[in-house]
Amino acid sequence: MAVGKGWEGVVLKLLRGKDFTFTVTGAQDVTADYRRVHFTDGGLLAAVGESLHPTMWVRVWLEGAARPHQRAYTLVDPDPRAGTFSFEFALHGGVASAWARTAAPGDTIDATVQGTGFTTPAPAPERLLVIGDPASLPAVNSLLDSFPRTPATIWFETQHASDADLPVRLDPARHEIRRVPRDGTALADRVRAELPELVGDPSSAYVWLACDTATTRTLTSYLRKELGLPKQRVNGLGYWRAGAEAAAAAGAASAKAEG
Repeated sequence: MAVGKGWEGVVLKLLRGKDFTFTVTGAQDVTADYRRVHFTDGGLLAAVGESLHPTMWVRVWLEGAARPHQRAYTLVDPDPRAGTFSFEFALHGGVASAWARTAAPGDTIDATVQGTGFTTPAPAPERLLVIGDPASLPAVNSLLDSFPRTPATIWFETQHASDADLPVRLDPARHEIRRVPRDGTALADRVRAELPELVGDPSSAYVWLACDTATTRTLTSYLRKELGLPKQRVNGLGYWRAGAEAAAAAGAASAKAEG
C-alpha cells in the first residue's frame, strides 16, 4: 500500500530515516479486541543488523481522509534469518485498527525506521519494574524476553474483559502481574501506592513505562522527583493520547515523555 508521507515524511528523510515495504503473510485474532498480523520485512532486519533491540518500533504509514497518518508499532518476534516479524494491534476505532482488521496475505504497508533506541541498564537491575497496557504489550514482552533471569513486577492497565487473555509472557517463577482496570488515574494511583516498596536503591532500580501520554508524564515526574531515580534508570514513552486514536505513534503523536 503506497501512501504519501506528507511533511512528516520529508522531515524523516532529512533525519536519514530508512523506508521499507512490508508484505502481509497472515493474521490472527488473539482476542476480540487484539489482532496479530505477520509480515515479511522487505529487508528491514538485515539493514538494522546488530542495531536490533528489545522494544524496537517502526513508523508505518496509513491513508487518512485528508492526510497520511503515521503510527508506531513494536516488532514482535523478529527473525533476521527468515526476514519476518509481526505487529500486534489493540483494536479500536482508528485508521490503524481498520487496516489491521482486514489485512490479508499479499497486502503491503510502507514503514520508516528512525528514532527508535534502547539502552541496556547498567548496572543490571535486580528487578524490572514495568508499567504498560495492551498498546505497549509487544514492547513489554520483548523486555521480559531480553531479561529472562530477572524478576519483574508488571502493572498492566486493562480496558476490555478480553484483556485477561492477552499473551503476556510471564514466567510464574519470576514475574508478577498486577492488573489495573482503566479508570481515570487508577493506574498512576496504584503505581504510586505500590512501587516504592520495590525500588530499593534508586541508583540501581530500573523502571520501564509506556502507556498514555498523561499517565507516562505523571509517573515519570513522580519517579524522578519524588522517588529520586536517576534519569538513566527510568525509560518512559507516551504511546497514545487519551481521547485520540489508541496506540498513536510513540515519538509522533506523543513525544518521549520527559526524555
